[in-house]
Amino acid sequence: LVQACIIAGSAAYVAFEAIVRLIEPAPIAAPAVGTGVMMVSLALTIALVSYQRYVVGRTGSIAIGADSLHYQADVMTNVAVLVAIGISTVFEWYWADPLLGLVVVAVIAASVKSIVLESLDVLLDRELAQQSRREIIEIAKRHPAVLGVHDLRTRTSGTHEFIQFHLELDPALTLAAAHEITDEVEAAVAARFPRAEVIIHADPYGLTEPRDQF
Repeated sequence: LVQACIIAGSAAYVAFEAIVRLIEPAPIAAPAVGTGVMMVSLALTIALVSYQRYVVGRTGSIAIGADSLHYQADVMTNVAVLVAIGISTVFEWYWADPLLGLVVVAVIAASVKSIVLESLDVLLDRELAQQSRREIIEIAKRHPAVLGVHDLRTRTSGTHEFIQFHLELDPALTLAAAHEITDEVEAAVAARFPRAEVIIHADPYGLTEPRDQF
């Protein structure tokens, strides 16, 4: 979230400068130097984004993912700057630089929104997607001894997931048999959601008890 605030502040500054330049167009000073700097910056940024994607794939880090979004926006920013320098220098269309600056601001704003929403999901321990929740129930019900599933609770915390639910089993089963069934269901769910901690409570089928309505 702090990253998002910093990036948003940068976007606001760029927007202000772009509006000023639209009102009072001016040529770009030292376009050759600017082009050289942006070419180097573009190459380094592409290399960094590639490595960050690799790291995010290995670790699932939200912070690195947010930083990667920031630098992906930088790639587009660098390209826009190169185009703006070229148009302003060759054709003397001085409005091109601030206009493309506003386009860059829009791209940055979109990345900020993505970072904020993802960060809030993690901070608030958002539940798993409905598709994942349905899949968990389907996996549990595939076991021939499972007669029902209820009180499914899921949440994410950082890079980890937590899954809890109740299994409805035949009341005549021995404790050892019920334990074996829950272990088998737990293993099946964990195989599909390897980052999750799975906790299962066994209930006798037909038991009347208060249940969550979600």
